[in-house]
Parts: sequence; C-alpha cells; structure tokens
Amino acid sequence: MQKRRRFKQIESLRERLSAFARNARVQATRLHPGPERDALLKKARQADTASHIDSWANSSGLQPPK
Repeated sequence: MQKRRRFKQIESLRERLSAFARNARVQATRLHPGPERDALLKKARQADTASHIDSWANSSGLQPPK
C-alpha cells in the first residue's frame, strides 16, 4: 500500500482562495469574451464565496450545535 503524500500548507485556505480568484480574474482579462473566460470568472466567484464561507465558519461568533 502506498502512503499518502502529505505536506504542510504555508498559507491559509483563505489566502490560497483569494490568490486563486485574483489569478483567475487576471487570466480572464487576457481572453476574448467566450465560454473559457466565463468559466474562469465563475471559478473566481466560487473561490470568493468559499473564502467568505471559510471566514464565517472560523469566526469566533459561530456557536457549536447543542
């Protein structure tokens, strides 16, 4: 059985998602309007949403279920 390759993330999930969204938007500006550009912009919006959900889930105001 092979062992899983594990490595420690240096940046937080929020930082990685923000960087991905930023890079996707930069790449989208270089493309002509079309399905590829729309897909990149959609992925950027999804990364922004995931970043917001991550910050909400890790906020101090969130209470565990009882």
